[in-house]
Amino acid sequence: MNHDFSDQVSSFHGRSTPERGFVVGYAYLIALLKKNKINVPLPDRLAITTAKHQRYDTEAWQVLSIRHRPENTTRSHLIFALKYEGIDLYIIKKLFEYTGESIVLEMIKEAPTSKYARKVWFLYEWLYQVRLDIPDLTRSSYVDVVDSKLQYAGNAINSSRHRIRNNLPGTQAFCPMIRKTKTLQAYIAKNLSQAIDTDLSGRDKDLIRRTAAFLLLKDSKASFAIEGESPPSLRAKNWGRAIGQAGRKPLTISELERLQDIVIGLKKLKNMGLRTTEGFIGEHDRDTFSPLPEHISAKCEDVRPLIEGLLEANSILQDSDYDPVLAAATISFGFVFIHPFSDGNGRIHRYLMHHLLARMDYIKRGMIFPVSAAILQRIDEYQSVLESHSSPRLDLIRWESTPDHNVKVLNDTIDLYRYFDLTAQAEFLYTCISDTIETIIPQELDYLDKHDRVSQAITSRVSLPNTRVDLLIKLLDQNSGVLSRNKRLKEFSHLSDADIRFIESSFHTVFNADRDDLI
Repeated sequence: MNHDFSDQVSSFHGRSTPERGFVVGYAYLIALLKKNKINVPLPDRLAITTAKHQRYDTEAWQVLSIRHRPENTTRSHLIFALKYEGIDLYIIKKLFEYTGESIVLEMIKEAPTSKYARKVWFLYEWLYQVRLDIPDLTRSSYVDVVDSKLQYAGNAINSSRHRIRNNLPGTQAFCPMIRKTKTLQAYIAKNLSQAIDTDLSGRDKDLIRRTAAFLLLKDSKASFAIEGESPPSLRAKNWGRAIGQAGRKPLTISELERLQDIVIGLKKLKNMGLRTTEGFIGEHDRDTFSPLPEHISAKCEDVRPLIEGLLEANSILQDSDYDPVLAAATISFGFVFIHPFSDGNGRIHRYLMHHLLARMDYIKRGMIFPVSAAILQRIDEYQSVLESHSSPRLDLIRWESTPDHNVKVLNDTIDLYRYFDLTAQAEFLYTCISDTIETIIPQELDYLDKHDRVSQAITSRVSLPNTRVDLLIKLLDQNSGVLSRNKRLKEFSHLSDADIRFIESSFHTVFNADRDDLI
């Protein structure tokens, strides 16, 4: 199939190119589909070829020289996309919806042993779970369907029919993809899991235990704070306890529903468990009260098959060599995009990060990563990575308002929640885990160690209950190591001036010595 998209462009779908060039690969296929009234989300990175003999990348574009420009056919641009851009399952499936099986038959007829023809053939049968009228290949070396130089691949399973190694990191029912980027490669190379294990190896076990208990509660409170909630202490503790048990039980629908029950607490929803109505995230118009969605959840009829697909992918990933943080991003963000419950999705989404990290032995020595605390410190970035997925898909979902001011989805949308690029979300999660391991955990360990030393100094001088010692240290910490006159008169009037000077000096020696050394 030949198509005329031969003009050079300086922008594509509102995205400026680094220089004038010809759209190629997925950009070409997107233009073709749009011409035929089929719209798809724009990938984070597209490709152009230019007359200059240079090759470089920007955040949004891969720029190649004119010699890389494919022939003006659908097949040639699909091959280019697979060769240079990797696999975008959503766009490829939409292309198959447009071409039917003819593109596969033509490519196999033209070059039956070509690795790209075989990849296209495999992907068609895999996506549609059908068997085309093509005889099995009997000769040809096996090739990976996912190019591991471009994207992160799962464990390979041979497909003898296509002479393909299926190393997709999921199943036909749920398979997000993550591009290999310099950022992700740098994080993986740091081996953060080993770094925290090494750092903890010389620490007192009781100090680690107490720090872990504190971080559990901190993570629980942060997860509620992200949702704009300030729950009662018992509810936060219960959720912290659940986080502390992450990874112990296999992930099932029943387990997800148990977690929702803990998150919601005593005030149960009318309909707990998987949604039986549609849902969205957003506001309502002040005048008409009609929905103003920022994210539309998966159709309620699609929720169970999507969650079953996610759980199957979870089982595959956690038993593979896939990087644990990338696996955690895949399952946790996949879950929150599906939004299977009426409430509790965000907190369970962040729990799933802990679950995968624990299940894949990324977390060691009983130390919980307070990921939610790191996310809370980067809340604007968090909202951005959620919106970067949801916003482009809103235009692809046809819906109408219902009498109860909800949304009714009118078109088939299940593939929007199955196939998507998760690179931005994976980079964000790695950044938060890096913050947690390199900053938050060491700071909490250091603070608790210093707190213990000051506490010992205080109790060596005066006799106070532990709760009063904790309050005294807290007041000193809030006022740069000085106990204010008002607080002293109100809380510690029985202490002498000499006692106060000793306590303030001890606090300064322990908490400010390192800071003074840097001045």
